[in-house]
Formats: sequence, structure tokens, C-alpha cells
Amino acid sequence: MNPHFSLPRSRREFLTQSGAGFGALALAAMQAETNPLAAATNSSQTPAPHHPPTAKNVIFLFMEGGPSHIDTFDPKPELNRLAGQHLPDSFGTVLTAMGEFHSPLLESKRKWKQHGECGTWVSDWLPHTAKCVDDIAVIRSCWTDGNSHSAGVCQMNTCSMLGGRPSLGSWVTYGLGTENQNLPAFVVMQDGRGSVVNGPRNWNAGFMPATYQGIHLSEGSQPIGNLNTPEGISPKVQKGKLDLLNSLNQSFANDYPQQSELEARIRSYELAFRMQAAAPEAIDLSQENESTQALYGMDQKETASYGRQCLLARRLVERGVRFVQLYHGAGSRWDAHNNIESNHTQLCKAMDKPVAGLLKDLKQRGLLDQTLVVWGGEFGRTPMSEQGNGRDHNPTGFSMWMAGGGVKGGQVIGSTDELGLRAVEDRLHVHDLHASILHLLGLSNMQLTYNYNGRPERPTINEGAFYKKLTTG
Repeated sequence: MNPHFSLPRSRREFLTQSGAGFGALALAAMQAETNPLAAATNSSQTPAPHHPPTAKNVIFLFMEGGPSHIDTFDPKPELNRLAGQHLPDSFGTVLTAMGEFHSPLLESKRKWKQHGECGTWVSDWLPHTAKCVDDIAVIRSCWTDGNSHSAGVCQMNTCSMLGGRPSLGSWVTYGLGTENQNLPAFVVMQDGRGSVVNGPRNWNAGFMPATYQGIHLSEGSQPIGNLNTPEGISPKVQKGKLDLLNSLNQSFANDYPQQSELEARIRSYELAFRMQAAAPEAIDLSQENESTQALYGMDQKETASYGRQCLLARRLVERGVRFVQLYHGAGSRWDAHNNIESNHTQLCKAMDKPVAGLLKDLKQRGLLDQTLVVWGGEFGRTPMSEQGNGRDHNPTGFSMWMAGGGVKGGQVIGSTDELGLRAVEDRLHVHDLHASILHLLGLSNMQLTYNYNGRPERPTINEGAFYKKLTTG
């Protein structure tokens, strides 16, 4: 007998050893379906929200690379007046990644206009989003600690610049579970032109069980890998495989009756079979009529890619997926260190109509009230120039926006200084942003805990607070 091989002594060991342990992941997922918090070790919490929620789902539109707030949602007339000059002495020493505080100020070439009944200012780069401002709360006073893309993206996803902590989507899934047992609770998508900085680290579960990590969907005809039955495998053959696996499971159940809880839990292959039935329908965009597809820009080359993702996001939250994250500009393509005019012109055009289409579609279907939509990147851009016609990273002040899910639209929250360099009024750190998102979902960032290595871990690392103006104006 091979000394390195031994028969599993329990069905749990069987699942752990089979298929590189993927059976155990399926078991954890099934446990989380009915009691998500009980699946975590040492947790005595219940899946119920801490307080009445105003949102049930989240769609996070992540502009990777850092869009320029002073060219989109935060107009600065003083910047154009001082263009070509250096920062006034009143700003003191300003540190940026490239030391660009010595560079002259770069004007914004955008044309600005007030939109909606609320009169929110939006630049001509975003004409479609501008039509939705009465449903949007623009936050002009965001700030973060990470000045590099790796640190910034990591913190915007996990509240920490260092990898290893659970992502926001993982915390939401851990705290609330799933509404659809045939689909993942946390889904991530990115456009196909590059890879997101840090990769899966942005949507992993960190020190929590892997069942809470995001499921990455790819572009193309088969977003979920191995979802479709392989060619040549008939329903009869597939049923035969399932019957064999069931007999093996039953044999172990008979030998180890003390594992009674597994008898009701271990249905991993049946769950996969249910996904094969439910997921293809969920991701089939051909079911949408031409007018809906056109609303998302799927009929135009420039907007088709992100339009498909936004439409798919609507279909997923419509079917109970809890957290959907859509990366636009994967590979830090919003990182306009030079030629910001051509860079942002192209990216805004590709993103603007799909995002506006998503907001309009959610609203007309009655889904916006329960779906929180978040837009933003890992940081903003500096008012100083880089390479003559670009802007550097700016973590000290930038804009994001939220809509739906109980957020009061038609308002502007906070402000940056007269040049858009630093947040000065109602400053919201990433910890506050995460705490606010969790609050809208009915979760307290301080009450939601996971015991790890003998200490209670919290999603915002014991910092941050819900920003009440989001709902009250």
C-alpha cells in the first residue's frame, strides 16, 4: 500500500481530499446559504441585519486608475485662472507619488453646466450621467491613504493598503448571505483589455472562508467557466455520474452515521446542477429587447463592452445577487499621467452611456430603491500637470457618487479646496465610505465581526462611520 495514501475517515475528509478540496468549498457555500454567519468559525452572530436596511444589493462601478474629479464632477474656476503657475504658498508642501508639486497647474478644458432640478455641475465629458443627477449624491470630499495603484485599489476594496483582508463584497456576503441559492452572492466583472491591479486579491475573502470570495465572470459567450455541459456528454451520462457520486456519498453516510448534519448539507453536485439550469438564463442578454440593449449602448462599438456588463449587473441583482462589482479601464487605463484629454475622452465615452442606462433601467423597473449604485476609482488626479498634459495621482481629495438604495439624490456632499487638491469640508475617508455602504445594507461596521486568531476583526478596521447626509441631504 502506498504509505502516502489513506482512505478518508469521514465525508468531510472525502470532500476536502477530492478535486483539490473544491468539494469542501461547495459544502461551505451550502452552509452559508441558510446561515451565512454560522459558517464562519467562532461566530455567534445571526444573518439578520443590525438595523432596517434601505438597500438590498450593491453595484460598485470601479473606474480603475483614478478618474479626474476636477474634470468630471468638481469644477474649479480658480484652477483655470492660475493655470501655468505653481501652487500658491498657502498650500504648503504637497507630497505626491512623483513629486509633481513643483509642476505648474494644468487647466481643465472642460465645459461645465448645471443639470437636473438640483443643478449639480457636471462636465461635458459625461452628458448621459448628467441627465441622472437628480438621483445621484456626488461626494466631492473623498480621501484615501494609498498613493500607488496597488495600495489605492487594495484600500478601496478592503479598507487596508496591505493585502490579506476580506473585500467589501466578502463582508457583505458574510453578513447577509445570498438571496438566490442557484447563483453566486458576490460577482466581479472587468472589461477584457487588461487585468485589474492586484487581481483576485481585490475580491478575495482574506482570512474568512473562501465561500465569501467574489466569483469572477469573464467576457464572452461563457462568462462562468465550466458552466455548460461539455460536448459529447449527454444528460444520461451526466445523470449516471451524479448517481455514482450519490452512491458514494450514501455509502459514507451509512458508515459514519454520526455525521448526520452532512446528510442534509452535502449536495454540492446538485447545487452545481442547479447553477447549470439557472445561470445560463441569468447571463443570456439576448432575452433583452433592442431598446433595452440600446439604452446601455450595446448597439455602439465604443459602449458595447461596458454596456453588456452593466446590463448583466442589472439582471444579476434582479435575481438576488447581493454584490456586483464592475471594473472599467482594467489595467489602470484611467491613469492619465499624460494626454489626459485623449485618455479621459475615450474612457468617459465608453463608460458614460452604459452607467446612465443602468441607472435609468433600474429606476424604471423599480429596482433603484433597493439597489445601491456606487461610482468611483481608487483616487483622483492632481491640479498640477505631469509631462505637460497629464495629471498625477491625488489621494487627498477626489469625487465619488452614490445613487439608489436609500441615498438622497440631487445633492453634492463636501468639497475640496479652490484647486481641487485636498478635501476640506465633510471629509470622507475610505473607511467612512465602506461604513456608509454597510449601513445602507443594514449592517453596522462595528457590530459586524469575524473572530480570527483570537481577536474580533471588523470590515473597517475599527474606524469609519455612516455619513448621515447621504440619506437626509
